[in-house]
Amino acid sequence: MREQVLALREAPFPEKVFGARWQRSGHEFLLESPLGEAEVAAAEEELGVSFPSTYRAFLLEVGAGGAGPYYGIFPLRHDGQGWHWVDDSGIRSDNTLLGQAFPSVAERARWAEELDAREPVEQDFPDDQSYLAAFRAWDDEWERLHASMTAGAICLSHEGCGYYTWLVVTGPERGTLWIDLRAADGLLEPLSAGPHRVDFRDWYLSWLSRATSQAHGG
Repeated sequence: MREQVLALREAPFPEKVFGARWQRSGHEFLLESPLGEAEVAAAEEELGVSFPSTYRAFLLEVGAGGAGPYYGIFPLRHDGQGWHWVDDSGIRSDNTLLGQAFPSVAERARWAEELDAREPVEQDFPDDQSYLAAFRAWDDEWERLHASMTAGAICLSHEGCGYYTWLVVTGPERGTLWIDLRAADGLLEPLSAGPHRVDFRDWYLSWLSRATSQAHGG
C-alpha cells in the first residue's frame, strides 16, 4: 500500500486527485515514516486507548500520517508534550476525552435539545449586561458540548469546508468512521457501504483505488 501511494507522485495526472496538490494543504502523495511496534504501544498506553486493528496496521506498515482521503491523514507524533495528532493548521489534538465512550446518536440529540432549551431569554433579565453575561456562559456550554460529542474518537482528516472524518476508538462504535458536518449545521453521521459501517481499511483502500484511477486519467 505504501509503495502504491508514493508511486502516484509519478502518475500522469496527480493533480486530478482532490487534496493532493492544493496550495499548502496538499499532501503531495507523501507519507510520514511508519511507527515501530514499541512506539505504537507507547502511544496507546499514554493515551489510554487501543487503536482499532486496521488503523494500527496502517501506523505500523504504511505511515504515521500523510497522503490519504481529502487533504490527507493527520499524523500521530511524539514530542516533549507526549503523543498527539496534528491537524492541517498545525494544531495539536486535545486527547483529554479520548478514553470516554463515543456517544450514541440519541445521546448527542438529547444533550443538544436540553442545552438548547436552556438558552437565556432576554426578557428574563433586568438589563442587557446581565443578559449578555448569561448568554456568553450558555454559549461556552455549547463549546464544551461540541467537544463532548466526539469523545472517544480521533480526528483523522479534513474534508474541506470545515468537515472532518473521525475514527472511533472507545465505546460500542469502536472502529467505525464518522463524517462531521456540524460546520454547516449538520450532524455527525456514520460512513457506511450499504448496511455495513466503514472501517479505516475500507475507507483508505477505497480512496487509493479512486486516486489511482484519477491520477492515471481514469
